[in-house]
Amino acid sequence: MSDRKTRLAVILITTLFFLWGFALNLNPILIPHLKKACQLSDLQSALIDSASYIAYFLIALPAGLLMKRFGYKAGITLGLILFAFGTFLFYPAAELRMFSFFLVALFIIASGLTLLETAANPYITVLGDPETATQRLNFAQSFNGLAAFLAPLMGGTFILSGINLSEQQQQAMSSEALNAYLAKEAASVEVPFLVIGIVVLLVAIVLWRTPLPDIADDEGPAEQVEGSILGEKNLVLGVIAQFFYVGAQVCISSFFIRFSDRVAGIDEKDAALYLSVSLLAFMVGRFFGTYLMRYVSPPRLLAIYGVINVNLLLVAVLTNGMVPVYALIGVEFFMSIMFPTIFALSIRGLGAKTKIGSSLVIMAIVGGAVFPVIMGRVSDMTTIQTAYIVPALCFLVVVYFAIKNSAVRNVTLAASH
Repeated sequence: MSDRKTRLAVILITTLFFLWGFALNLNPILIPHLKKACQLSDLQSALIDSASYIAYFLIALPAGLLMKRFGYKAGITLGLILFAFGTFLFYPAAELRMFSFFLVALFIIASGLTLLETAANPYITVLGDPETATQRLNFAQSFNGLAAFLAPLMGGTFILSGINLSEQQQQAMSSEALNAYLAKEAASVEVPFLVIGIVVLLVAIVLWRTPLPDIADDEGPAEQVEGSILGEKNLVLGVIAQFFYVGAQVCISSFFIRFSDRVAGIDEKDAALYLSVSLLAFMVGRFFGTYLMRYVSPPRLLAIYGVINVNLLLVAVLTNGMVPVYALIGVEFFMSIMFPTIFALSIRGLGAKTKIGSSLVIMAIVGGAVFPVIMGRVSDMTTIQTAYIVPALCFLVVVYFAIKNSAVRNVTLAASH
């Protein structure tokens, strides 16, 4: 490929990092929005995350097999088509105001994102000089962080109305007025998601028409794989830690807007701005934490950050006013290095088992489908503030994993989510 074509390919693959980051980080906007429009409990609204993250568990391995059979370019194109199709389904789902329809649309979107995420990391590393592969990967991942910052900012502007009627106010309305209010709330997702779908389709068309290199599955010399992968105790512990970590990460963001409203009286539009700031803190924390690892061993930094987050969440649960909101922003900052650090520590020293080990750690993302539902149930039984004890307990598992790896001095961070 010429340098010009290579640059275009890098731009297109980097766009994928932005697109899946943007889509996933709209969930914290959709959770309070659809809770209101479809009259849901906290547990029911948490199924929005479940519909998204269960796709990573169910589709990840088939995605890998599909790309091995038909190539990464075909897999990426299919992923973009599924992504766009899912966004277009938001229109009929909103017209019908049917929550199950929204969940189907979100699962289809996430299935497309799984294909994109499966392909993007290896693809970006082969587009150019092998010696600068890590820099290209880090550059592309920074756009994932940018998308995480922009998604709640734009979602809060174009989707959230800022109108929250109490149960008593809704009961005082006529059925016609209430239905009109709920229909208007549901319809606010139609245009934004149609626009997203059109943009995604345009990217798919440009990418399909752009020459891209094939990724050769260079297995290298055959290595003897001895023993079951489940015999790798540190890997198993790492999969568990990643399961709990992703669960905590999704919990923090997903209920942030509702938490800010209930605890600090911040309306949903302003809360979306605070959420955007917290996700910016996550991105900044990733760069800062990576820099700190030059001086502090990754397991030790992981343990320190985990302990800090447990304490910040206790502050969020036990205090009032703006302090709990600031505490959650701090949690976003300190959990930023956790996914790549757990990933790197989990697969360290696996040798011939590295690929299957990596797949298991990635599949642990399904924690994002499980813990928000648990947190939603706790919230329905108590309060949204008390429910934040759930991610605090998750971080204790991360701390335990870090302590068990305390002898490790250095790892290379090459994955993010």
